[in-house]
Amino acid sequence: MLNWRRDPGYEQRMLNYEQQKIQHELRMEQIGSETEQLKRENARLKSLNARTKSLRSYVDQLCFPDNSSSTLQTPTEPDCRPS
Repeated sequence: MLNWRRDPGYEQRMLNYEQQKIQHELRMEQIGSETEQLKRENARLKSLNARTKSLRSYVDQLCFPDNSSSTLQTPTEPDCRPS
């Protein structure tokens, strides 16, 4: 004869396990969503950085042209220096 007794805490442990499993799955979905949002934001920032770099290069060309000659030329562009 087996000496079998019902485990009174088994059902409660299984409920707790299922709740933890559901919470874990929800957190994983949230992390996935946040990861995708960060990827989109990084792509947007990369695009903005490239645009800023391009605009800055253009401003540098207009406001600070290379002086290849030793004579001082009369400026034809507006003064781009901050006041």
